[in-house]
Amino acid sequence: MIRPIKWIRDLLFQNLVWKLLSLAIAVVIWALVATEPELATFANVRLEYKNLPAGLEISSEPVSSVVLELRGPSGALRGMGDAIHPAVVIDMSDASSGEHTFSIGDRDVKGVRGVRLVRAIPSEVRFHFEPRRMNTVPVHVRFLGEGQNGYALAEYHVDPPEMEITGPRSRVARIAAVVADPIDLSGTTGTSQFHVNTFTEDSFVRFLNAPEVVVTVTMKKK
Repeated sequence: MIRPIKWIRDLLFQNLVWKLLSLAIAVVIWALVATEPELATFANVRLEYKNLPAGLEISSEPVSSVVLELRGPSGALRGMGDAIHPAVVIDMSDASSGEHTFSIGDRDVKGVRGVRLVRAIPSEVRFHFEPRRMNTVPVHVRFLGEGQNGYALAEYHVDPPEMEITGPRSRVARIAAVVADPIDLSGTTGTSQFHVNTFTEDSFVRFLNAPEVVVTVTMKKK
């Protein structure tokens, strides 16, 4: 019977000073939080997403940010500065081809500990999804000016003559060719090489490789 009593006494009184100090600190922190006024604010935060299924592409105009109405202790709201970056993270694991609407709730808001969400503006975001498609399209080359001293363009060669592109299926299907930056032939004689970049008319369509081509131009007198 003595041993349990000794164990309880040791538990209560061992390091008593440190225990009392910890208790006092906890009480002070609780008092500060309890008396802290509750405020509300609007925050413009970035919209992020995760778990987009493989082979699926977003083909609608992107929503990059939403406005959150947040409420909480003034200290917590002031802490949402440079060190804390709230964000709305949408889980797209259930997305499939077509339109899909996502509601924004507490579970989607990250980085606002101690602060609660009142509402999101907008409260829902909608995306259009399409299967990813790849295609090979020709490179369209453009020329400006004329050669000097009676020289004119005799022939040209593009390397590579075609580029591989990828993106949402319907958008890739509309791309018949990619366009190279214009080449100025003013002052060009003989054979010259030009390194130019190519461009797709649809910002949702991207290149699988570097978008640069080499154009070899041969100029001859008229």
